[in-house]
Amino acid sequence: MEFRKEDCTYTSCYCEENVWCLCDSIKSKIPGAIQNCYCVFISNKRRAIPLWKQKASRRQDGQVIWDYHVIFLYEPSESNTIVYDLDTTLTFPCDFRRYYEESIKDERCLKPEYHRMFRVIPAEEFLQTFASDRSHMLTPEGHWMAPPPTYPPIKTKESSNNIQEFISMDKNNHGDVLSLNEFLERFLEKQ
Repeated sequence: MEFRKEDCTYTSCYCEENVWCLCDSIKSKIPGAIQNCYCVFISNKRRAIPLWKQKASRRQDGQVIWDYHVIFLYEPSESNTIVYDLDTTLTFPCDFRRYYEESIKDERCLKPEYHRMFRVIPAEEFLQTFASDRSHMLTPEGHWMAPPPTYPPIKTKESSNNIQEFISMDKNNHGDVLSLNEFLERFLEKQ
């Protein structure tokens, strides 16, 4: 499955919507592949997670501290897991092992408050359940922290705004919440 970065819908600072649009494109263009696709919210209770090789960084190593970040995984049965991150300076797509080694990195060097958790949601489920009215991107004065996408907000029949349920790393009905080790065991190729 090959999607070029320039063919993806992208709005800076709206990673969850970028991934939702990628899921939607795959479902419409390659419906058989959607069962092997996942949306992954990365955050923690403190909402301070380091990632490296990010376009938004001003540092040479590309490190940023996000409150959360969202990536897309494709896990074909015949080969290694592939990461699609529209905000990385790494290749697009990127082999899971390389993405882990260069963007996520081992957390033994991090203070415990920066350890990341991973909410893994099957892409089909994400398309059916995710909603955001984008209010989390408004300042207290009502100004956008970053310009929103030009298309209408994503909503479901049940909700117009449940993004906080996805960002939260408390266990709930949206996918599975995994530690870094559990995440690696689930998606890193077995040696």
